[in-house]
Amino acid sequence: MSPRPGYVLEVDRSTPPLLMWHGESFRLERFPSGSRVVYPPEPLKPIEDPDAAIRAALENPLGDSAPLSALLRPGMRLTIAFDDVSLPLPPMRAPDVRQRVIEAVLDAAAAAGVDDVVLVAALALHRRMTEPELRHALGNRVYDAFAPHGLLTQHDAEDPDNLVHLGLTDAGEDVEINKRAATSDLVVYVNINLVAMDGGHKSVATGLASYRSLRHHHNVHTMVHSRSFMDQEHSELHSSNWRMGRMIAASGVKVFQIETTLNNNAFPDPFSFLSRREWEWSLRDRAGYLAASASLERTPDRIRRSIFHSMRAPMGLTSVQAGEVEAVHASTTANVYRQQLVPVEGQTDILTMGLPYICPYNVNSIMNPILVMCLGLGYFFNLYRGRPLVRPGGVLILSHPTPWAFDPVFHPSYIDFFEQVLAETTDPLEIEAKYEESFATDPWYVHLYRTGHAYHGVHPFYMWYWGAHALDHLGRVIIVGGDQAAVRRLGFRSASTLTDALEMAEDVVGRDPTITHIHNPPLFMADVT
Repeated sequence: MSPRPGYVLEVDRSTPPLLMWHGESFRLERFPSGSRVVYPPEPLKPIEDPDAAIRAALENPLGDSAPLSALLRPGMRLTIAFDDVSLPLPPMRAPDVRQRVIEAVLDAAAAAGVDDVVLVAALALHRRMTEPELRHALGNRVYDAFAPHGLLTQHDAEDPDNLVHLGLTDAGEDVEINKRAATSDLVVYVNINLVAMDGGHKSVATGLASYRSLRHHHNVHTMVHSRSFMDQEHSELHSSNWRMGRMIAASGVKVFQIETTLNNNAFPDPFSFLSRREWEWSLRDRAGYLAASASLERTPDRIRRSIFHSMRAPMGLTSVQAGEVEAVHASTTANVYRQQLVPVEGQTDILTMGLPYICPYNVNSIMNPILVMCLGLGYFFNLYRGRPLVRPGGVLILSHPTPWAFDPVFHPSYIDFFEQVLAETTDPLEIEAKYEESFATDPWYVHLYRTGHAYHGVHPFYMWYWGAHALDHLGRVIIVGGDQAAVRRLGFRSASTLTDALEMAEDVVGRDPTITHIHNPPLFMADVT
């Protein structure tokens, strides 16, 4: 039986309470009759033999690329770059698809007699991965074969000795990337495409770039003119990365792109009720919800966080394609849409969403208030094609505890951004003009990024810019159940309950508003007409 597509439910009196994520917990909420609820499609059936599919993709490339085996030869320099800890979410059950792909590439390299092979985690300005995270992504065999010999590296965007400036694009954008990659005979990039924004030229042009390059598209202008990030035809972020990627190719850097897509089977059995439609909950689902809710309520915050972050998603591989970057990414995008697109007719006055415990930048740590803003206004708001789900001037209601709390190891510059910058202004343009450079070039933040596990000093700015389009579009943002002081610092309104938030929203959009709730995650993308 084919999996069911996404679904738009109109709430009536018989509709049961609906599940909403609330950080490291969840709630059941009743919505007014006439509200819409958008559900993701059911998980696509995974490929039965992923290793065979990967080998077939390597030898049957897309575009004008030769098969991988024909690109390998003795004496060459081979660099294998791969997506970092920010993908997939939640982390997938072992073996991670990166491990499967990289093992296949290494087998091909060994068969061709290639000895000079280096692995590079494509961090951009993200934090360095820990050893357990690398072992999970690559598997123990790959890790033990490369890491002890210094052949497993993590891209350092602040190391001038290991960066190469390739020139400027036609739009005047600096293209500066990892020296090992730029001077290799072949770069094999191993991607996981969780959302339509991932992959393509963004893999190398962002993942292996320096701040000097990234500042050309990680800025307020680009974010406001990306409508949405997930819609390639209308994304300035996409356009900038494509200009850079084409210049990288024109500079002689040969990239063999391998992209994968996963189904949205995001939660293991004890939490499988999170993926089901509430009126179809079985007795087991109801028991699972009650048991999980009661247990989480009694559990201290630190242990509750540990439970959620130890969750491994039983995601399955739904496609793998390899070869020339643009041809590969066209096929990948079609496969992402096959899993995620849900047709939705018309915009809404009020959009509601529950935010979970995890986003790309807090794996194994707390989701601080800046990341709450980024996940809601940057990622979930932008999960659309065509038009935003909420109308211009509408209201966005988020549900999340939004604690005034930060991970000092992973997010040191976030603390100062929150305490100093947001205390003065929340205007993205003013923040960019007045504060970005000082944080981006601060020697202490650079030191922590290069030697510890800290995100780059400029990273909280990028997270704020990520929500700039939504801030420009919306009339008000309300957070339900959040720390009131933290919510005020973000510039948003606070509400104790969803009912209170809906009443507050009427002050902006008028009486009897239309309401749409997105039942997310598992992830989907609204195709709004």
